[in-house]
Amino acid sequence: MNTAALDVPILTRAFIGGEWRTAPRAFTVRTPIDGSTIAEVASCGPDEARAAADAAVAAFDGWRRATAYERAAVLRRWFELMLRDEAPIARLMALEMGKPVAESRGEVRYAAGFVEWYAEEAKRVYGETIPSQFAHKRLLAIRQPVGPAFGITPWNFPAAMVTRKAAPALAAGCTFILKPAEQSPLTALYLAKLWEQAGGPAGVFQVLPALDPAPLARVLIDDPRIRKLTFTGSTEVGRLLYGQASGTLKRVSLELGGHAPFLVFDDADLERAVRESIACKFRNAGQTCVCTNRIYVQQSVLDEFAGRFARAAGELRVGNPLDEATQIGPLVDEQGLRKVEAHVADALARGATATLGGRPRDGRYFEPTVLLDVRPGMRILEEETFGPVAPLLAFRREEDAVAMANDTPYGLAAYLWTRDLGRAFRVAEALEYGIVGVNDGVPSTAQAPFGGVKRSGLGREGGHWGIDEYLDVKYVSLALP
Repeated sequence: MNTAALDVPILTRAFIGGEWRTAPRAFTVRTPIDGSTIAEVASCGPDEARAAADAAVAAFDGWRRATAYERAAVLRRWFELMLRDEAPIARLMALEMGKPVAESRGEVRYAAGFVEWYAEEAKRVYGETIPSQFAHKRLLAIRQPVGPAFGITPWNFPAAMVTRKAAPALAAGCTFILKPAEQSPLTALYLAKLWEQAGGPAGVFQVLPALDPAPLARVLIDDPRIRKLTFTGSTEVGRLLYGQASGTLKRVSLELGGHAPFLVFDDADLERAVRESIACKFRNAGQTCVCTNRIYVQQSVLDEFAGRFARAAGELRVGNPLDEATQIGPLVDEQGLRKVEAHVADALARGATATLGGRPRDGRYFEPTVLLDVRPGMRILEEETFGPVAPLLAFRREEDAVAMANDTPYGLAAYLWTRDLGRAFRVAEALEYGIVGVNDGVPSTAQAPFGGVKRSGLGREGGHWGIDEYLDVKYVSLALP
């Protein structure tokens, strides 16, 4: 693919200590559009990890001593540069991981929103005074940056996952080392270039692409000077990293797998419920951890909802993500495509019926698919599909819907649609999830907490909760002369 003709900037070197460096090894980044090569990118390993750790530690003291206003000013410039370059960043994301370019532009704005929010939040890291029982003592609680941080981000949000982690860390006064996903390192490297243009000090924000993340991650996780680990990805890898980080007692935040239910009650506005569930299910071709994976519809409205939903899904346009009209792009890699195919094949073999789709297309594309007659025991109800497949199931009573929704070890996001205010509160409170959208299929926003419970992780990103993850509380007891 001729990337030059697309006016897409391609950066291939690691960003370490304020310098753009090659590595002894490189790996190929291919576009899921047609499998062609985009770039050969530096593949960092233990040596580069040690160099980045040294740079992060050296830069930490100066960055933490910068005033909140100085840090905020750099973040603000970074935010403005991201908005300036919205179009090329969006094209780059579409090229390297297949997200439709119109949707990618929305992600750039979402990603920039975290930088803007934390540019402001840097100036709201408040302390407290505590009443003392002694007249000669003054008791204070202050918050200080936890230290150099290491972040690992996934491919499905190449910009937003970076800023959702890095922006609060940088605002708090931490330095930050990023290992982006091997499928989508180019967006992260472009963001590093904008950080450099914004006047970000050397060593404060670094990006280390790698084909095999394990050797690099082991160095940084074992280094006691790196005080924080933040990871978004699978539950299996998250549990492994959690155990490794215990060796140096790092602060850890994990945003892991999801298995989101969407509950539609019989009093719902079905037209709007269909619209929201379509947006929730099919954005990024179903490849997000908060995409609904199971749609439960009250029995009395199932047929009507299913018909409307299938018609709406059938109108989604599948195609080249660089085309402005495309709504469903390719799946990111062959492994992802095979998983979607396996889930659909398993469901059909066990008695489900496909009222729409059910088949792959040429390349890494899979048709928007709607399944009925889905029953417990099918893989699609036990595993996260990460594809454009929507299973519909019936329930009769409110308590049955809640029980079915909670019948999973995961607890990231859940959704419900109802006009009954009492039901909205009852169900939202009963759902065992960190995020609940009530009549809202896309609730994520920079100023709100994002994170899960159970096997979906620990810690929160977004809002003031996000910066708290990078701050330690220090108690100061001052005795007056």
